[in-house]
Amino acid sequence: MKDLKGGLMLFLTALIWGTAFVAQSEGMDHVGPFTYNAMRTLLGGLVLIPVTALFSRLEKDEQSLKAPIKTTVIGGIVCGTVLFAASSFQQLGIVYTTAGKAGFVTALYIIIVPIIGLFLGKCPRLLIWLCAAAAVAGFYLLCIRSDFTVSKGDLLVLAGAAFFAVHIMVIDSFNARGVNGVLMSCIQFFTAGALMTVCMFFFETPVLSEIYSARFTIVYAGVMSCGVAYTLQILGQRRTEPAAATMLMSLESVFAALAGWVILHEALSYRELCGCGLVFAAVLAVQLLPEKSSVKNNVASR
Repeated sequence: MKDLKGGLMLFLTALIWGTAFVAQSEGMDHVGPFTYNAMRTLLGGLVLIPVTALFSRLEKDEQSLKAPIKTTVIGGIVCGTVLFAASSFQQLGIVYTTAGKAGFVTALYIIIVPIIGLFLGKCPRLLIWLCAAAAVAGFYLLCIRSDFTVSKGDLLVLAGAAFFAVHIMVIDSFNARGVNGVLMSCIQFFTAGALMTVCMFFFETPVLSEIYSARFTIVYAGVMSCGVAYTLQILGQRRTEPAAATMLMSLESVFAALAGWVILHEALSYRELCGCGLVFAAVLAVQLLPEKSSVKNNVASR
């Protein structure tokens, strides 16, 4: 690790993202998933407006290639559309599963990334496949019940994890073109928020009093998870080696389970704890392997 300060920033990023699963779960007691996502994502975009102004000059100085603003806007729209799908599946899944399980299942996106790379002509190494097999075994212990069924919520969160994996690869693609990363993230939040707002009015009936009742969870997920955590991610990754950075941020799954246990009093059985251990071990192992493919260790914004 190049800088202890960078490591602490990424540790806080993982803590915020992990505990945000609790806020998302609690928010479902008051509003529908599309309403919740629309409010927190648009709030996240608003928070990133001043952050964009603050970091645009810094990014301009550090980038060897500067993409035209059009490329950044297109990147933000594409990333926002994928983020909309990922967040929607995740939030719908949280309605039917626990915050802790949702956190660990979402962590599978780091395993899914090399699998997607296989279809793009980037053949993963044998060790990658072994880690993927361990993650699948962990997912089985964590989510499959004694009657060999998986809950609707687990499948929805897994679908969200797949879209988060796509989101990582899309971000990687546009970062390679030299886009303004903070501005692209701001645009993606407004894009995702706009799509979620359409779904909110189409599938749900938003009520101001109910939104107000969920205000604390919305503010935490919007300001802390989207705004503050993303800013800490940018600062931390500038000071930390890529593999170590992603390993630190993958700790969000641990914090999600701990927060669900401490705050929501969610119990995890011995079988589920073993599944958590396998999933987390697989996630860490993937990040500790030396890079070979062109897919970088980027992490999707929450």
